[in-house]
Amino acid sequence: MNLENGAVINQYKILSPIGKGGMGEVYLAEDTKLNRRVALKFLSVSVSNDKNRLRRFEQEAFAASALNHPNILTIYEFGAEAETYFLATEFIEGETLREVMRRNKLTLKEILNIAEQTAFALSAAHKAETHHRFQKRPALRLTTSPATVSSWLSCAAQSPTMW
Repeated sequence: MNLENGAVINQYKILSPIGKGGMGEVYLAEDTKLNRRVALKFLSVSVSNDKNRLRRFEQEAFAASALNHPNILTIYEFGAEAETYFLATEFIEGETLREVMRRNKLTLKEILNIAEQTAFALSAAHKAETHHRFQKRPALRLTTSPATVSSWLSCAAQSPTMW
């Protein structure tokens, strides 16, 4: 799905592409109703056409949307437009752990900080009986804001202030 900047899906105006992965494509968008930036993840055609994968993704999105934790990304909506399924989430600025590791060698203190915050997010998800099956470096997003945020689809940790 190649969306042009300015395209509108429901109340979301596409601003720019963020990334692409096995499940689909992610775009930065503006929620025109609530005047906030969001991340929109559009599921690939292969996922959308596979009813079992689509149902599983929807169930996981529903379960994750019930989580409320400072290390877990907020899910706003699971929707569809003309058979194109999407997930609207909080937009978190930052870099993936993979990007940071390619550029910098992490100190032990930084590694422990990331591990601790990721463990807090996973612990909260497990306590709510929501299990994340996708923990790897590209899924971890490091932020520079004081509010540490992680995600169910793309887990994150606050980066040390030196980044």
